Amino acid sequence: MKTALRRAGSVAVLLLAAACSREPETVAVANAPTAQSPSVKPGFVNKVWEVSLSTGVSPGTLYAFLSDGTLVITSPNSKAAFGAWTYTNGALTMTEESQEYKVDILKLSPEELRLKSNNPGGSIEILLVPARVAPLPP
Repeated sequence: MKTALRRAGSVAVLLLAAACSREPETVAVANAPTAQSPSVKPGFVNKVWEVSLSTGVSPGTLYAFLSDGTLVITSPNSKAAFGAWTYTNGALTMTEESQEYKVDILKLSPEELRLKSNNPGGSIEILLVPARVAPLPP
């Protein structure tokens, strides 16, 4: 438990530092994504991802899906928020502020993670790219 909290705290500090030091970038809209098969391996774990383009999340927001199931989200304008995530049988589920919702992985590669978040208020698409921050400890 201490290790998970220490790791989450370290990620939050890294995310906050990176978020505060980043300059806005212009990002071109990509072609419509295609859905991945349910057998996609969770290659997004223990990486810090930055929102590049979204229909509902501010660009520059940082996400980290820690291997212990902790979800860390922060932006230049907010404190780090902690939630949870699971990946079972090819299905990603995220929990933020006690709200659990399914998330479709539209594309996963080393260069991008494209999600469709089926929030209670409606779905949004999020294009995440690797953030330029220090890697997470093993």
